[in-house]
Amino acid sequence: AATGRSTMGWFHGFKLHIIVNDKGEILNFVITQGNVDDREPLKEGNILNKIFGSLYADKGYISKNLAAMLFDDGLHLVTGIRNNMKN
Repeated sequence: AATGRSTMGWFHGFKLHIIVNDKGEILNFVITQGNVDDREPLKEGNILNKIFGSLYADKGYISKNLAAMLFDDGLHLVTGIRNNMKN
């Protein structure tokens, strides 16, 4: 386990990253240390094997480079916008 920081404050432990389909079925998952950036498992690509279409994620996954990389692999990254961003 490692110490990490989130918008809620500091925490000690692990993060669980889950890919589910529209029916709520788990397709893949990765467990990382608490101090690992949320986008790292997606950049490594192992969690996205056999995943295609649209990938819906929270604001922590916003990245132009990540969106471009996923688009090249056939995935459309859909996220909300941060409070300080233009629509």
